[in-house]
Amino acid sequence: MEHLLHGSCHCGAVQLRLPHLPSRATECNCSICRRLGALWGVFDWTTVGLSAEPRALEEYIWGEKTLRTMRCRVCGCATHWEPLRPQPDAWHGVNLRMFPPELLQHVQIRRFDGADSWTFIDD
Repeated sequence: MEHLLHGSCHCGAVQLRLPHLPSRATECNCSICRRLGALWGVFDWTTVGLSAEPRALEEYIWGEKTLRTMRCRVCGCATHWEPLRPQPDAWHGVNLRMFPPELLQHVQIRRFDGADSWTFIDD
């Protein structure tokens, strides 16, 4: 199972390490998430391991400007999101599609209506 906790973008310039196997992921239909096709695992801010080659990461900030979506500048994969001004209780979203496909066999996928109601729509 340890190998499931290591992921990367397509070209390998961005490496991610999860602190533990997530129990669930969120599939959001907001204007950016539906275009990215990401499945977000959410973790405490300080627990996700991240390393990147120099200048490999590029940020995208939009809307209320509270977080940035990060992507690999080399291959274009959206790897994670992070708060612009992290507080001690901040969250870090990691695109679980950057990890071995077997990881998703262990994860409940929740559908979130980020486009309209801001509620989970699979309840």
